[in-house]
Amino acid sequence: MKAEPQIQELIEAEEADELITLAKKLEDLTRGLGMHAGGVLIAPGKISDYSPVYQADESASPVSMYDKGDVEDVGLVKFDFLGLRNLTIIEMAQNNIKNTTGDIVDVGKIPLDDQVAYQIFRDANTTAVFQFESTGMKKMLKTAHTTKFEELIAFVSLYRPGPMDNIPDFVARMKGQEFQYIHPLLEGILAPTYGIMVYQEQVMQAAQIIGGYSLGGADLLRRAMGKKKPEEMVKHREIFAEGAAKQGISREKSDEIFNYMEKFAGYGFNKSHAAAYALISYQTAWLKAHYPAEFMAATMSSELDNTDQLKHFYDDCRANGIEFLPPDINESDYRFTPYPNMKIRYALGAIKGTGEAAVESIIAARQSGGKFTGLLDFCERVGKEHMNRRTLEALIRGGAFDSIEPNRAMLLANIDLAMNNADQKAANANQGGLFRYDGRRHRTGAARRCAHVERIGKKLAEEKNRHRLFICPATRSARMPKKSAKSPRPNWAV
Repeated sequence: MKAEPQIQELIEAEEADELITLAKKLEDLTRGLGMHAGGVLIAPGKISDYSPVYQADESASPVSMYDKGDVEDVGLVKFDFLGLRNLTIIEMAQNNIKNTTGDIVDVGKIPLDDQVAYQIFRDANTTAVFQFESTGMKKMLKTAHTTKFEELIAFVSLYRPGPMDNIPDFVARMKGQEFQYIHPLLEGILAPTYGIMVYQEQVMQAAQIIGGYSLGGADLLRRAMGKKKPEEMVKHREIFAEGAAKQGISREKSDEIFNYMEKFAGYGFNKSHAAAYALISYQTAWLKAHYPAEFMAATMSSELDNTDQLKHFYDDCRANGIEFLPPDINESDYRFTPYPNMKIRYALGAIKGTGEAAVESIIAARQSGGKFTGLLDFCERVGKEHMNRRTLEALIRGGAFDSIEPNRAMLLANIDLAMNNADQKAANANQGGLFRYDGRRHRTGAARRCAHVERIGKKLAEEKNRHRLFICPATRSARMPKKSAKSPRPNWAV
């Protein structure tokens, strides 16, 4: 306010004295509470002895009220634990493989030089492959033609803001383009990355080799470079130059190397981290190459609630020759199920409007009493504890009853009757025989409440609403009719 007199004039003109007084009290206060998604603090005793603690409620985890810098300053150890959905996908895929083929696969023991797996990368066929799914990554892979694991580690590190600018040079050098190392002494540490500094460890090694740093000192230099603290950088530049001079390196050359290191340290990736990522990338690519249906069934099962992703994976499966079997209350499980000969059964849990509890109740009834024979049989055996009208309607519109009765309109018209009958049967088993209903009799009695067959256009619209794609055979092979034209009677109509 002293530097800008107009602010005071505005306060007086707007009579904002009270507002400014309150604003000054809020100035420099913490605006809100935030918690690191995977940060864990380790203390030698009770955490509250070392840091103020906040807890939202009794069920919530306690959170330090210091920020990341302050917790280190008071002597606490901070770890970031990363949880990856892909690890669950790998485990599910291994289970699928065992159930489908009988093969016992442990991705921790697969060879890292399998060129069938690397062909997935060379073809940029990396949808569902960890870290290599994006359009930019696929574009890079098409030009790179990678053949070894070390290159995957580099790509994981390079495809980030900053290092991304070095990708064209890296790929060109991979293919044989000549280059020079910034200094001959650094050839040993830069050779695996074709003369380009990619990893934080390379920055630290360069500090040791050129600047004479200890390993601990090199790590302090890396941190100072990463945090861009000017006062520390001035001090480290002199230390680096002194160490370089002892090896006969001029000040001009040492400053050039230091500037080069400083540039990369700002965004360099930790190689051990990148290697762990690249290993999961390779494992997912290996599974996709050798067991595509089992792997993609696991991948799609991890995204049951994300219809956009399911559509994306579905298209990739079709492009890779995987056939989809429609959802079926007598065959489908909650998750996607692989079958021999490159087939996947669509998951009941992926139909919009269903839930895990409802689907599990269907599976339990099917396992205990065999396949369902009709709508009334289904409602009687599944019950209403986990199955309501909305869920039943979603299953019908999603095509899960088509193997029993393809006329979805008739099933929809009889939902209330079927559910009421199930209630009556549960209340009085002796009256159940009056309403017996199965697949052989559904055109009499209750079934006659709706005898028309749905037009294919309506089926297409409803199925796309449930799946965002056409999964059932009759709808998948049909085209959406124009509004002005009458839909042809499908050949499976009764």
